[in-house]
Amino acid sequence: MKRKILKNIEWGILICTIILVVIGLVALTSATQNSDYEDLKKQIMWVCISIPIMIIILFIDYDFIAKISPILYGIIIALLIGVLFTEPINGATSWFNMGPVSLQPAEFAKVICILMLALLISRIQKKGKNEISRAPKLLLILLVFLVPTFLIIKQPDYGTALAFIMALVFMLFAAGIKKRYIIASILLVVIAVPLLYFFVLPEHAKTRIDVFLNPNIDPRGAGYNVIQSKLAIGAGELLGMGLFKGNQTQLGFLYPKTTDFIFSLISEEMGFIVASAVIILYVILITKAIYVAKTAKDDLGSYIAIGIARSIFLSYG
Repeated sequence: MKRKILKNIEWGILICTIILVVIGLVALTSATQNSDYEDLKKQIMWVCISIPIMIIILFIDYDFIAKISPILYGIIIALLIGVLFTEPINGATSWFNMGPVSLQPAEFAKVICILMLALLISRIQKKGKNEISRAPKLLLILLVFLVPTFLIIKQPDYGTALAFIMALVFMLFAAGIKKRYIIASILLVVIAVPLLYFFVLPEHAKTRIDVFLNPNIDPRGAGYNVIQSKLAIGAGELLGMGLFKGNQTQLGFLYPKTTDFIFSLISEEMGFIVASAVIILYVILITKAIYVAKTAKDDLGSYIAIGIARSIFLSYG
């Protein structure tokens, strides 16, 4: 059995992940040297926790994990409701704080909802390939999808909500939904996006979009961090300025350098070669995940893999 498990491992994904973790830990070492390495210690703790979990999951058939996903789905919905009553952090009620540890239910929801949607779609498909395009079945899938998405929007966390939308799109496309639904969805998005921007999004969300498109409209305010991140990326040149030696990073111009702008730190201190390697590793990860989806033994495995490929893609984007 061990030989079978080792044979079925997609080693390219594992190797890419290990390299990215190492680069990330090195970058965090530099980013946290002035804060007693607090974020680095937390990251190392989560890496140590994740390794035995990964090994255990290797020995569990994904059929079993998918079958218990309705239970996990119910638990995560309860957590997403509960987190709305926590103390806001930076204007969002997204975290449970338990001493030094913070848990964000939306991150767990990404995986659990992929499993739940994959199970639901695969069961519907067993009754016929065209069942997925029947209105009652499609409405059931949308209901399962909309509940956690609505709760995440309420936090508010629009980025994660977008990740949920993309997961649904990818999985329905892989399931072979009829083209008329795809065309109708595209038209709906084209109509809905400007309406949401002008009449639904709060002012701070509009500002983030505007600044993303043109940071120079507010160079000393909302656009400041984006401009500094670009300066950091350019300053790294080919080989970088060296660990602990980045001007933007170490002089406090790059914030938050342990999360949103960690790639800028990598670019500044490790240079274009390492920064490019990070991008290439993510491309390989996504490509390998799509390959796993195409070669999975059944529809359930294929839908899970394509959902996770989406997750990797948006996590980097």
